Amino acid sequence: MKLGLVSAILSDWTYEEMIDELARQGYECVEAAAWPQGKAERKYAGVSHVDAERVLSDDAYARHVRDYADERGVALSALAYYPNMMDPDPERRARFSAHLVAVIRAAAKLGVPKVTSFIGRMTDKTVEENLAQVPEVWNPILAVAEEEGVLVAIENCPMLFDASNWPGGQNIMTSPANWKRVFELLPSDNLGLAFDPSHFVWQQMDISRAVYDFGDKIFHVHFKDIKLLPDKLATCGTMAYPLDYMVPKLCGLGDVDWGAFVSALTEVGFDGDACIEVEDHAFEGSRERVVQSVALSYRYMRQFVI
Repeated sequence: MKLGLVSAILSDWTYEEMIDELARQGYECVEAAAWPQGKAERKYAGVSHVDAERVLSDDAYARHVRDYADERGVALSALAYYPNMMDPDPERRARFSAHLVAVIRAAAKLGVPKVTSFIGRMTDKTVEENLAQVPEVWNPILAVAEEEGVLVAIENCPMLFDASNWPGGQNIMTSPANWKRVFELLPSDNLGLAFDPSHFVWQQMDISRAVYDFGDKIFHVHFKDIKLLPDKLATCGTMAYPLDYMVPKLCGLGDVDWGAFVSALTEVGFDGDACIEVEDHAFEGSRERVVQSVALSYRYMRQFVI
């Protein structure tokens, strides 16, 4: 495995500053945020360390992006773009799809093997109604991924944090049961998982079993921790918004059993990129605290990934 970082936490840093910091700390790779240029729609979204459209139109910029990372020994493991790809608004959905296609083509041009994203979900529709729309949305996108030789790795975050996401969240690929159904609808060798074990903690699902059952579909891994708050859960219950009874934490400060998770990954033969994702609010007060969070996460996870 290669140990990397999801770059979104360094949202105010330039591409060059971000790569330099990762190289300084010893990171081997990066999942580089590649949202469209403009204002973020939510926290950790809207970050654009790599401008996909510019990669496609400006050969000099594309060479710079690739060469700058290569020269500092930080591999571009994936380009990241995480909108709701099944947004109920047709105009927004078309815009998201167009940019994801641009990110896929940019990844191919840069020699980046993967793009990370969400399948998406219409929050006012049932699971079955969403599944019926999945092929229409995703088959054209996957056709481009297959043409370009780029893998698409879907994260399992439910995106279920406020009234706009309620009750089903903005991503249908949240459980092994739904993974199976989506993979049956989209039997592309280029579609797989960006598996984040933290989301299984608060959903009370078996992390290791999911690894064993879907090992051949795990293209990418996120290392992020979550801490359950039993006193809050006791009063609000599991039907509350998840952030009412859990908090994202740095790896090692939450409830993920990292030894068991990495052990399962090694047993199924996963030897790809594992990128730390930092979303711990306790470390967001300043640039120095963010740097510290990235360093502490690296130090903790390095004991599992050598």
